[in-house]
Amino acid sequence: MHSKLASPADAIRIHSSPIKRQSLADIETQAARIAAMMGQIRAAMLPPASIKQAPPVSAAQLAELCGVDKSRIAYRLTRGDLPGGSMVGNRREWSMEDARTWVRDFRQDHMRPAEAAGTTITVANFKGGVAKTTSTVTLAQGLAMRGHRVLVVDLDPQGSATTLFGVLPDAEVDHEHTAMLLFSGEQEDLDYAVRSSYWPGIDLVCAAPLLFGAEFALPARQTRDPGFEFWRCLDRGLDKARMDYDVILIDTPPALSYVTINALMAADGVIMPLPPSALDFASSAQFWDLFSDLCNQLIRSRGQDKTFEFIDVLLSRVEPSDAASSVVRQWVLEAYTEKVLPIEIPKTSVAATASAEFGTVYDLPRGSINARTFARARDAFDRMCELIEQQIVAVWAAQLEQMKP
Repeated sequence: MHSKLASPADAIRIHSSPIKRQSLADIETQAARIAAMMGQIRAAMLPPASIKQAPPVSAAQLAELCGVDKSRIAYRLTRGDLPGGSMVGNRREWSMEDARTWVRDFRQDHMRPAEAAGTTITVANFKGGVAKTTSTVTLAQGLAMRGHRVLVVDLDPQGSATTLFGVLPDAEVDHEHTAMLLFSGEQEDLDYAVRSSYWPGIDLVCAAPLLFGAEFALPARQTRDPGFEFWRCLDRGLDKARMDYDVILIDTPPALSYVTINALMAADGVIMPLPPSALDFASSAQFWDLFSDLCNQLIRSRGQDKTFEFIDVLLSRVEPSDAASSVVRQWVLEAYTEKVLPIEIPKTSVAATASAEFGTVYDLPRGSINARTFARARDAFDRMCELIEQQIVAVWAAQLEQMKP
């Protein structure tokens, strides 16, 4: 006997999955379930009471941060004028807060002069997945370890930087914790939103999905008041913070939005993390093209100008063994020339491990992962922080030079 052939309709029923319609109520239920899971995950990943802690600093690490030989640390301990740390077994270690006291004492020539304003740096890219948030938070931690007082302003409604600081955007962030009240005109500066973080030397302005409202609030204010310059809102809102902080780091959404334009207009310097892939390179070209057009429309058409003290392109998520990436790397070097920082951030398992634990490479204690892999990742970020700090110090020196009669 011959088996009966299936009709086209039967074939569709056999080979297709049943349709699973989802209503808005279903989506709300899913969102609530995921939010609850995030709370459980964070509670499991973080210490008791869901409070993150910066890792301790060993004597060798302290000497490295202070830029001196380890014997200088031992000698200075005998004077008793700096925190003595505590003994853990047969080794001495310091809390991050105490380590910063040492670093500020030994690196006084790298600290912000009282007369200079804090340097504002915006980290931006059109695309997501380029290590923008990781670069922002790691740079903040690296600069804080070097003695600087840092403010991180999270402007991405996804709140990834906020999450890395151990704060859940959906559950623990309200309007008054974000820049939303500044953008809506209810506040004139960002002081109201600043909160301390678990990392000594870093304060935070959080982000949450509610920050999407800024994309409507800013043009609405512009419509109501033709004299309002929406692109200057954040710049003016940071004036007080520039006197309180050495460095202000702004993490932006992966789009050239009203909020991103504000972040760029508020910046003294710009950092663009850029993986060496063809699509990311093409996207970066579009970013600068659109930004140039906007500057002409908003700034130069009004007889004004905008100057950046520096623009850095940071090669990120680099896989040395990938032949295709080496070709694109050459494109990046030819296109951006001296803007490309002489350091590459490798794509390593260390970054993946840190991200899975809601942290960065600086959150991982030494010895928690393969030493060689850890050193490669940590050294790259250390060098990145060093290079950017050099530019920050140069900006302060330029400010002082301009103040001379």
